[in-house]
Amino acid sequence: MKTFVNIVLGFFIFETVVAVPIADTVIYDSEFYEEPLGELPYPYVYFENEQSDQLETEIGTALPSVTHESYSSAPLAEEPEEEASTPKLIDGSSAQGSGVLGLQTHDDLPTCLLCTCLGTTVYCDDRELHVIPVLPKKTMYFYSRYNRIRRINRNDFINLSNLKRIDLTANFISEIHEDAFRRLPQLQELVLRENRIRQLPELPSTLTFIDVSNNRLGRRGIRNEAFKDLHKLQHLYIADNNLDHIPLPLPESLQALHLQNNNIQEMHEDTFCKMKDFNYVRRALEDIRLDGNPINLSKTPYAYMCLPRLPVGNLI
Repeated sequence: MKTFVNIVLGFFIFETVVAVPIADTVIYDSEFYEEPLGELPYPYVYFENEQSDQLETEIGTALPSVTHESYSSAPLAEEPEEEASTPKLIDGSSAQGSGVLGLQTHDDLPTCLLCTCLGTTVYCDDRELHVIPVLPKKTMYFYSRYNRIRRINRNDFINLSNLKRIDLTANFISEIHEDAFRRLPQLQELVLRENRIRQLPELPSTLTFIDVSNNRLGRRGIRNEAFKDLHKLQHLYIADNNLDHIPLPLPESLQALHLQNNNIQEMHEDTFCKMKDFNYVRRALEDIRLDGNPINLSKTPYAYMCLPRLPVGNLI
């Protein structure tokens, strides 16, 4: 039964297809005709109006409807060009402002992007810095050598209660605020060699190592009794500063004193020893350098009686 129905249905479709008139395809090319297409006696019409309407209806039924956006004939307003935005730091603050890369963020990233931060140590050597960068609060060791820093301000190391070592070798530092280091409760080592310093500021009593060699301290750059209260000081290097005297008194804890290449011309017998106490022995101070000074050490032989070793210098 199904076979018979399929045969009848196929025959009906065949009859319908045969009944549709077949139109010959006509191709016009103006190159093969002397008259233009518009002047031909029987211009070709692809579809009559009725056929065209029917075709449009059939196409609209067969294809999914397309919704066309309506566009206004008014000219579009030009959108203003977006200005170059100021770079934002991770916490959303602007990168403009004080500091090396901008304002301090909660994670202290600006300095650590420019410098190298390893644990509690910050290395800013040879970075063309002109100011002390903002340091992470946990910084213990800070190195900023071979830069262009000219001044150390009062608050450059503020709230850095863990800071133990500062090394600013080979900058252009000529001025240091009086309180720049005094408020550092754990500072132990201060290296300021190869700068242009003319006056030492107040120093914290926690210091064990000071190197201010190759500066311009002269005869007034070190105040009286500047090292008296530094009871933990072990190494004091003040070479090449045009000093004309040995800064006294020196703490008992001192182990090394380097004063070479200055302008020291004389020494008192009580400089290192106590002439009124012949039993006094200063065992810690084993390294004294006075070479390169216009002083004759042989003129004050009793000045070294309490020392374990003679100073290095001119004995003639």
